[in-house]
Amino acid sequence: MDIVGGHRPEGVGAARLTVRHDGLVRKPVLYVVACGGRPAGDLPSYIPTLQQDGWEVCVIVTPSGRKFVDAPVLAEITGHVVRYDYKQPDEPDVLPRPDALAVAPATFNTINKLAGGSSDTLALGILNEAIGLGLPIVAVPTPNVALARHPAFRASVRSLREWGVTLIFDPEVYPLPTPDMGPSAAELFPWDALLAHLKDVREQVAARLSGSDG
Repeated sequence: MDIVGGHRPEGVGAARLTVRHDGLVRKPVLYVVACGGRPAGDLPSYIPTLQQDGWEVCVIVTPSGRKFVDAPVLAEITGHVVRYDYKQPDEPDVLPRPDALAVAPATFNTINKLAGGSSDTLALGILNEAIGLGLPIVAVPTPNVALARHPAFRASVRSLREWGVTLIFDPEVYPLPTPDMGPSAAELFPWDALLAHLKDVREQVAARLSGSDG
């Protein structure tokens, strides 16, 4: 089920196109999965950078993530509807298939459910399929300092890393919020590190696409 439609502003995300053998333009597609955390509200400030780096960006939100995003603004920036729920079996797929995924932010709940193989939301279902397909996934877990010490969370982090998921998670390098920290917690989110990782991923994906298209 789609939240809202939108149109891409002219000139946004026009850089670094991949030309297929049939002459059509193909840009690598990045799904940004936004969970229920305050950093999700900052996506409109960072998606244009991803587009300038050569990504076609689509946004998926968890049910809790809907509270933190401005869906009409995101749809206008990306040119794609923002999705949060499974479509009906006979409905067409409105988004292009992803070449890579970013989870920003990734909550305590989502990290644990993903490691457990749960697909009770559209976001988790897409992420689980991506793990099975071996697609690049970069996630930024944002538990508070107490939840980060929970044994289940630590086990989930280990499992996801073993499965090839890149986690930008090191409390000594990227400080975590304290419980009930409030709005200022969003300022701790390591956007620069995420953008740098995704730039590397885009180069790898583009090289793979160029090879397959050739």
